[in-house]
Amino acid sequence: MALFKRRTEGRPGEWFYCLRHQKVEEGPECRAADRFGPYATREEAAHAMETARERNLEWETDPRWHDSGRKGDPES
Repeated sequence: MALFKRRTEGRPGEWFYCLRHQKVEEGPECRAADRFGPYATREEAAHAMETARERNLEWETDPRWHDSGRKGDPES
């Protein structure tokens, strides 16, 4: 008996963006490693790549994520 069952059908109202096929899917059609989500709406899922780019830019420019200037840092 499998420890985890693979869910073959999505739940209505669960939206995903498939990275492999570059399309919005209702319910998980592709494997988890190939998708973003779940999103509450189809529109949110359609903008998944834009949202990811915005978040990446925020994280890359967030000074809390840069180690330079801290005590004990050899580059300080």
